[in-house]
Formats: sequence, structure tokens, C-alpha cells
Amino acid sequence: MRRVRLPSFVDVRDAAARIAPHALVTPVLRSDRLDALLGASVVFKCENLQRGGAFKFRGATNAVWSLTDEEAARGVVTHSSGNHGNALAMAARTRGIAAHVVVPEGAVKAKVEAIRMAGATLHRCAPSTAARERMTADLQAETGATLVHPYADVRVMAGQGTLVPELLRQAPGVDTLIFPVGGGGLAAGCSVAAHAIDPRIVLFGAEPEGADDTARSLETGRRAEPFTADTVCDGLRTLVGEPNLEVLRTHDVGVLRVSDAEAVEAMKLLWAELRLVIEVSSATVLAAMLRHRQRFVGRHIGVVLSGGNVDLDALPW
Repeated sequence: MRRVRLPSFVDVRDAAARIAPHALVTPVLRSDRLDALLGASVVFKCENLQRGGAFKFRGATNAVWSLTDEEAARGVVTHSSGNHGNALAMAARTRGIAAHVVVPEGAVKAKVEAIRMAGATLHRCAPSTAARERMTADLQAETGATLVHPYADVRVMAGQGTLVPELLRQAPGVDTLIFPVGGGGLAAGCSVAAHAIDPRIVLFGAEPEGADDTARSLETGRRAEPFTADTVCDGLRTLVGEPNLEVLRTHDVGVLRVSDAEAVEAMKLLWAELRLVIEVSSATVLAAMLRHRQRFVGRHIGVVLSGGNVDLDALPW
């Protein structure tokens, strides 16, 4: 992967202004029961209620509206297992341009249908990172469309980071932030924004054991090799990006592993306590706090619920 410039807080601030006409300011919620379970004060940033059902709309919209008119006329292209593809298709529609999305076989049916309904042209490929990147490169060469990478793109990372200033305005006093980690776009953007506003904020990522490449990469000091994920957390099966990993190292993000069983139980608990539909990938954050409770006792925690695009005919319980 070519060298990507890392995002700055100026990028995040500019992204916030750029996406303001299109993205929602999502609410925060809390639960007395969950506070008691964790021994902490917890606020949940509900990005499952963002347009498109996930935080991804922020980064995709920033990328699309960063294009020159000449670039925009040729459209955009990406690869995605679901939420980023849907977000990019929706963002492209706000500007009236074409979107091509490469989707691996086996992606969640509800997410694929959402991409189609948003107006993108779908292209199916084998379920591997190499196959996704190869087909995306071919489409880019064929159409002249601008690649909007799902996570290793400074515009995308900056856009995802815009949720943090919102959260800190909505919940003053947050001293800890936790978010799911897949490719690392959300994690990188949130880390940059949080430490620009308050360098004392403690940062955590949550990752399934069956796709723990970020944790392994940080432990060894070297990015993990491509792997086949073994997790129900479909949104977190992607190998962490190199620039994303560099941001996480710089900001001393601690990555906490959880089992699929723990994530599913946390998903049920969040559905019951917050009355919200969230994905199992989103539930990794609560699962991590419950499994590693001693790290969070007494803290004021901001929790990113990353998405709510669930296939109701294939729930993981």
C-alpha cells in the first residue's frame, strides 16, 4: 500500500465543516444498570443512528466532498464488506456522482442490499483482501474513478474523527474513549481528535480474538500478515492499515481482545438496556469493558457504538 499522509486535527476540523450539511449529530445515551455493572460512568455515542446506520457515512462524505469537480465527474470506487460501501454510495448520491463498490462473497445480505438500494454499482469478488484490492484497482483503471479506501485514507480517517468533538461537547468530563478496531479508520480518526482536544484521554480499541491483528501488530511492533478472520464480527475482519497502525502506536491505544461469545452477549445486553439495534461488531466495546472491568472502574467513559446494520433473519444467537 502506498504511503498515506496521517490525519491532523486540522483535517478533522475541516471534515466537520464539510460534512455538516449531510451528516447527523448522533445522540448519546446512558444506562444506570450498565454503569453499575462496570463501576463507571458510561456514555454511548450512537453512530448506529447515523445516516446509513454507521459512522462510515462521516468519512465517506468527507472524501466525496473533498474531490474537485473534475475528479467527482469520474465517480468513486471502493471495496467493502458492507457499511463503507453503503456510506460511499450514499455520499456519492449527495453529490450526484457514480459509485462502484467491490463486495466480497459472503458479506451480510442486509448490508449488500443497502449498498444496492443506495445506488452503487456492485461488483462481486472472492472473500480475500487480495481479491478485493485487485478488482478495485482494475475498476479504478477502467473508469478513472477516485479510490476512497475504507480506512487507509486521510479523508476517511479525518471524517470518522468528527464524532469525537461532538461526543466531548455532549458529555463533558470524558476521560476514557473506547471504539471497535477493524481496518483502523475509526480508531485512527478518534485517536487524533481526542488527543488534540485533551491529551490526557485514555484510548482503547476492542477487537475479536478471531481477528486480533491490531493487538498482535502492536505487541510485536510489526504489522501482522494478511490472515483469514474467524469471527462473527463481520465489520472487524479486515487487516489493520499501516497508516492506521502508525496512528494507534503514536497515541498509545490499548487494544483489548474479546471472544465472539462475549461480543454476542454484550450485543444482547445493549439491545435490552439501550433499546437499540446494534451490530455484534459494535458490541465488542461493551464486551471489552466487561472482560477487562478493572481497567475502567471509576472512569468516565465515552463508548462508540459504530453501527446497527443487522440482518434480522441471521442474528448471531
